[in-house]
Amino acid sequence: MSAKKSTKTTTKKSTKSKGYDASSISVLEGLDPVRKRPGMYIGTTGLEGLHHMIWEIFDNARDEAMGGFANRVEVTLLPDNYIRVVDNGRGIPVDIHKQTKVSALETIMCTLHAGGKFGGDESGYKVSGGLHGVGVSVVNALSTHTRVDVHKDGFQYMQEYNIGVAKAKVKKLGKTKFQGSIVNFQADPTIFPVIEYDWKKIVTHLRQQAYLVKEMHLTVVDARESEVKLDTKTLESEVYIADMKLEVPKMTFYFEGGLRSLVAFNNQHQKPVHKNIFYVEKTDIDENVLAVEVSLQYVDDISARISAFANNIYNPEHGTHITGFKTALTRTLNNYGKKNNLIKEKDGAFTGEDVLEGITAVVSVKMPEIQFEGQTKGKLGSVEARGAVESVFGEAFNMFLEENPDDAKAIINKVAIAVRARKAAKAAKDSVLRKGALEGMSLPGKLADCQSKSAADSELFIVEGDSAGGSAKMGRNRKTQAILPLRGKILNVERARIDKMLASEQIKNLVIALGTAIGDVFDVSKLRYHKIIIATDADVDGAHIRTLLLTLFFRYFRQLIDEGYLYIAQPPLYKIQKGKEIWYAYTDQEKFEIVGEEDPAAVVEEGEESEEETETEDEADTIAKKSKYRVQRYKGLGEMNAEELGETTMDPEHRVLKLVTIEDAQEADKVFDILMGTDVPSRKSFIQSNAQHANLDI
Repeated sequence: MSAKKSTKTTTKKSTKSKGYDASSISVLEGLDPVRKRPGMYIGTTGLEGLHHMIWEIFDNARDEAMGGFANRVEVTLLPDNYIRVVDNGRGIPVDIHKQTKVSALETIMCTLHAGGKFGGDESGYKVSGGLHGVGVSVVNALSTHTRVDVHKDGFQYMQEYNIGVAKAKVKKLGKTKFQGSIVNFQADPTIFPVIEYDWKKIVTHLRQQAYLVKEMHLTVVDARESEVKLDTKTLESEVYIADMKLEVPKMTFYFEGGLRSLVAFNNQHQKPVHKNIFYVEKTDIDENVLAVEVSLQYVDDISARISAFANNIYNPEHGTHITGFKTALTRTLNNYGKKNNLIKEKDGAFTGEDVLEGITAVVSVKMPEIQFEGQTKGKLGSVEARGAVESVFGEAFNMFLEENPDDAKAIINKVAIAVRARKAAKAAKDSVLRKGALEGMSLPGKLADCQSKSAADSELFIVEGDSAGGSAKMGRNRKTQAILPLRGKILNVERARIDKMLASEQIKNLVIALGTAIGDVFDVSKLRYHKIIIATDADVDGAHIRTLLLTLFFRYFRQLIDEGYLYIAQPPLYKIQKGKEIWYAYTDQEKFEIVGEEDPAAVVEEGEESEEETETEDEADTIAKKSKYRVQRYKGLGEMNAEELGETTMDPEHRVLKLVTIEDAQEADKVFDILMGTDVPSRKSFIQSNAQHANLDI
């Protein structure tokens, strides 16, 4: 993979732009509901929804590139929380729309379901990521200020809006040599409680999009700390801020390899099983499916990594295109293996689970009429996609296997190992479940269970060490809180199969305690506790144990994270006492706020005592002692007595719990690969690059 920096702006000419004017814009209804129920349109008003605003505007620019009308797109973070998205496409139409009697630009920006995505003629989009045509108008409605500049047919036009309402009619500013659209918006703080754009998140998302649109120059710029102003003449003299000589973070992406390059990028920290990356792209399949693109490569791992896209929209919940892909993959490998006597009779036919082990795949479809499940487009519902992917991929993958016998043999051998591992894992799982049944579903001896039989009311504390486990058992609420102590560090499951995992007594105890079973028999409805709380020491060893547990839950109990059942306890770092008053501080900042600007002589760290305190214990010294802050630094949970642990870490009225969430599953998967896998150079590089962000307990 390589990212080539573009230094020259070019406008891509296309005969397809003919006739793109106001008549290409269809209108369905008004804009009123957006501010009342923003979550219906962007999913959430949290940080995910905030970034979704960028994706909505970017998708329009990307659609211009995907349709062949543009070859350059730029996204810029500006001062005062403005976002700018630029493309060198045809420019949004500005002539009067017959239905609305205002300009097409104002119609698009201020009306729901208005855009060039409904008309079936060549002037609109054949393929578009925007399904409902609500994106740009929703962003406009949820922004305090929006400004759109259009460079079209030799002239520059501009219109501004406040919370979705046009301030004035479209202004014609003068002549221009450029072609394209520039959208600037400022998210409304009354809608979004926190407006903090994540540079890494934005770059990761847009890099992925660059892979999906071949030969599109995509630039991302962080100019938040620059002196760039929104209303300067920059738009006339330099359409792209990236062309300016600014000392700001900037990244440019340009890929010719498409999904093949994306698979190579995703596997950069993995060991490939076969040399050649499979790739197929077929266009103009039929009237329902315009293109299918698939790439894959197997690696020496046990996880499956499949990315799904429909009209370049990422589908984390997959959908019909992935169903077609899996069906063709299983059938093709079985047919090839049997035909070439590569499948042993004792192993039997490959299952869908077997063929997915260790695969990295990207599947993309493009359709003129597309159906998603929900506005956030998490899952593709178009039934036509299944048959198209199954046919195109199945035929091409069979040809790949025939033409690359060494790669084919390596893949078949990889899947055969998965078959044998599946059978061994099933025996191990059956053993655990059978043992539980024979013992009357008896729970592990180490587990101090709670009295409640209601999962919704029950909590499981996974505690580091027998010492902390003893304190936790005495300090808990026996009715609702269960304690499972761990002895030392559990097995690193990143590359361990279930049979090896269940040979570990500690992991087996945890599986039985949870009650959900594991693997293909996992059943979240049987979860015995709706709060699973990891409680480890606030030191390096505690952090390592916590990471091992998070790896286990991410790889084998992902649904527990997705449904909000997994938490991390945050025990206090300090106990501060002055006379009879006691405070607990969970951070150094809290400690400072309690102790304040006291003279250092008035603060006694545990183990420190002034000379007069050690020499005598008369009444005067006792009074002096009580006037000082005495600070105890907790190195581990075991240092707390039952009362302290219960009050600070277990009592719902006082404790601090952190909910474990996964904002970006692909990025999380990659980080676990690096930190817990076998690629030592990548792990070393990651640690060196991120060391400045670490909170070390030294």
